[in-house]
Amino acid sequence: MTGSLLARFLLRRSPPPQSQFIFQRGISQSAAERTKDNVAAEPPVLPPFDYVPPSYSGPSGDHVLAKRREYLSPSIMHFYKSPLNIVEGKKQYLFDENGRRYVDAFGGIATVCCGHCHPDVVSAIVDQTKKLQHSTVLYLNHAVADFAEALAGKLPGDLKVAFFTNSGTEANELAMMIARLYTGCHDIISIRNSYHGNAGGTMGATAQSIWKFNVVQSGVHHAVNPDPYRGLFGSDGAKYARDVQEIINFGTSGNVAAFISEAIQGVGGIVELAPGYLPAAYDSVKKAGGLCIADEVQSGFARTGSHFWGFESHGVQPDIVTMAKGIGNGIPLGAVVTTPEIAKVLTQSSYFNTFGGNPVCTAAGLAVLKVIEKEKLQENAFIVGSHLKERLNVLKDKYELIGDVRGKGLMLGVELVTDRELKTPAKVETLHVMDQMKELGVLIGKGGYYGNVFRITPPLCFSKEDADFVVDAMDYTLSRM
Repeated sequence: MTGSLLARFLLRRSPPPQSQFIFQRGISQSAAERTKDNVAAEPPVLPPFDYVPPSYSGPSGDHVLAKRREYLSPSIMHFYKSPLNIVEGKKQYLFDENGRRYVDAFGGIATVCCGHCHPDVVSAIVDQTKKLQHSTVLYLNHAVADFAEALAGKLPGDLKVAFFTNSGTEANELAMMIARLYTGCHDIISIRNSYHGNAGGTMGATAQSIWKFNVVQSGVHHAVNPDPYRGLFGSDGAKYARDVQEIINFGTSGNVAAFISEAIQGVGGIVELAPGYLPAAYDSVKKAGGLCIADEVQSGFARTGSHFWGFESHGVQPDIVTMAKGIGNGIPLGAVVTTPEIAKVLTQSSYFNTFGGNPVCTAAGLAVLKVIEKEKLQENAFIVGSHLKERLNVLKDKYELIGDVRGKGLMLGVELVTDRELKTPAKVETLHVMDQMKELGVLIGKGGYYGNVFRITPPLCFSKEDADFVVDAMDYTLSRM
């Protein structure tokens, strides 16, 4: 990158007093000095960990990649110029085929909450598999009932009836259908920049063109995104919520089936909804006869730290809650939880899911709830997440390339821009930083419509030392661009 770009993107925002007097050949001498000050002397070192994986004797990454290209769908993407062959995981770390350790700051897309291969979760899976791997919910088995009871205990009010699925997409599909059946209306409102799945109905609710195909997607209206960073009204949630009422007034019959929203947009780039937005939006939807669906697929299960569910920090109570990812620590499992009254609507006909409520998956889900409580992972997410966010904000003050730091707990986003005023997405720079951080030992996620937001969603057992390593690796990389 040229000196002028460095001066534009990476230098400290507050130059030393003498910088205004020293300018030579179009580049300030003080700028070069400040760049030198920014450069970390040595690459950061991974925190110590008392585990060394056994030697790996399986197929090489090149062999796996060749087989994948031949036999798997070409739609399946991978990270990095040289994709990683991950062969083992333990707690908040992953290991490649050469035994090299990486800190996992992505958590399998906000999925691994207890830590990779947590012994309690593994034991629950193995023990249940030895007894009964699958039967069907047409027979009685305590695993699914025990988990449903425990899950109900984590939700407020009358949210206590669960229907289990295999994924978040399935859960959101079912929630939308329930709302349409219960209300007798078809129209659903979601928020722009949201992601709710990639099946027929959820693709309609998803509001990013990069996740949509040219197929019929009917009955969904997309409201203005209450994005405090890029939105029209900053952090004034009530102003954004007026668009929900206008959609009801001018885009529907005056009655709607549902409003569906994430508390923090995950795929959309860890976007927190502006304060006051959800209460106002919920109020408009309820007056229009609609149900409110909280998509907790990524923000649920203690990830935000301050609360067990993301919607709780907004002071609202939904009619339906959908969940997946962290629910099973990596096991294919999702759920729709609603009230007994709303749940009855599925008895109007027959609705069934062969693998939903599978005893192995629900045994894993129950183990996850117990681990979160026993190891105080919600408290850890809050403490470590607050520390991590504070350090990232210091990094933002250091580098102009960082336009925004946002999120809660261990669901954080760092948006890179080439111009802070115009908020021009730094997509190429994001890919570069991501690749270089991998070389240092950090695996981090990427998202946002423009592909310029780092998604930091590690296992909830993440430590302050891990957080410091992630920030130091980002600092080291940015200082050398």
